[in-house]
Amino acid sequence: MQKIRSGPLAALLLGSILAPSLAHAAPADSSAIREAALKDDVAWSFTEGLTTEVGPRPAGTPQEARARDWAVAKLKALGFSNVRAEPYKMPVWQRVHDEARIISPFPQNLVIAALGNSGSTPEQGIEGEIVYFPTIADLQAAPDGSLKGKIAFVSHEMKAAQDGSGYGYYGAARRQGPSVAAKKGAIAILVKSIGTDHHRIAHTGVQMWADGVTPIPAVALSVPDADQLARVAARGNPVRVHLTAVSKTLKDQSSGNVIGEIPGSDPKAGVIVAACHLDSWDQGTGAIDDASGCGIIAAAALQVAKAGTPRRTIRVLFAGAEEVGGDGGRAYFAAHGKEPHALVLESDFGADKVWRVDFTLPEAAAPLAGRIGAALAPLGVVPSRDKAHGGSDIEPLVDAGVPVIDLQQDGTRYFDIHHTPDDTLDKIDPAQLQQNVAAWAVTLLLAANAPESLGAN
Repeated sequence: MQKIRSGPLAALLLGSILAPSLAHAAPADSSAIREAALKDDVAWSFTEGLTTEVGPRPAGTPQEARARDWAVAKLKALGFSNVRAEPYKMPVWQRVHDEARIISPFPQNLVIAALGNSGSTPEQGIEGEIVYFPTIADLQAAPDGSLKGKIAFVSHEMKAAQDGSGYGYYGAARRQGPSVAAKKGAIAILVKSIGTDHHRIAHTGVQMWADGVTPIPAVALSVPDADQLARVAARGNPVRVHLTAVSKTLKDQSSGNVIGEIPGSDPKAGVIVAACHLDSWDQGTGAIDDASGCGIIAAAALQVAKAGTPRRTIRVLFAGAEEVGGDGGRAYFAAHGKEPHALVLESDFGADKVWRVDFTLPEAAAPLAGRIGAALAPLGVVPSRDKAHGGSDIEPLVDAGVPVIDLQQDGTRYFDIHHTPDDTLDKIDPAQLQQNVAAWAVTLLLAANAPESLGAN
């Protein structure tokens, strides 16, 4: 990812981004909505309610169904229009029981969590000698067949970053590692959690089996346990581990999206989609991932409605089944992809402050980017030269060419919590949550009322 350095060059580069519209300061109403949103209590109420009254919301489960019912009722109570759930079917992987321990040479328990779509061990578990790989590249370089009857153990050295950039690179150990290990004959794989914390909790997450691969048990180790296992392996003696990771897969289970709208005055101007995802992993209550995102977009859309009828309709999309591969985003595109979409945005990176904004807009909308940048500046948000890409809930729309804006949140501590039992309400900072609402409200207000041609025009 290209970074803008500090100093005179940065000033020139940023100036080139804003130059088309610096002559037009942000409209006065953007100042008013920004200040009102900094006092918002809807986002907190939403996040608190969803995590308290529903709790964990694994995709395709009765808990996720309760979340849809809860969200429909909440959006209606808040005054959204055209509120509905849009169901679809999907296969569902379910965790049953996870447990691991070192048998020899130094017997001790290990803290683990099975990865999504993991193969299942028998009820009594399995036992095998581990083969340690410091990186996914080391595993990929192992000779074919060299892991027959063994348990692969893959580590990495992910570090915290404001933009969360390490997740894509180091996450390969989780996403591709299980398929690589299975192809090389492993009976199971242990992966150091894709996280930046040092707490004794394991980070789960989805992985998809490559074509033709027979699934094997695939589990994440807590970061301290992975470090411990690496030290044990470094002693030079064979290390044997007993692993129990029982799971099951159910076919044709119900999931779905929830939609609500702030109707616009000009149907020809297209729809702006503000997205989040309603599902969560089973270990925590999904506060940062992604109840807070849904709270942010709902609160921001309501702030725009309070300012008057927008030109473009704002549609909030609470997608289902994001955690297991983006089923909700694909289902939305199948149902609505041919409708005129002017712009898409997504909030799915916690609730810490927005610090940067990225744009992928048509050339004709360059002045809009300038106005948004000017209106966000008082919140400490700066425009970048990077292109916006969106997230998995809007990916099909972005791939189809719909313009996108990314309000980038501070991810320094996000991967301390992500996909763990620690993803709970107490991790939300109310003041930073309100800053998110303000940034989103300003952006939605200006985009919804922009005279420029966007995706639908």
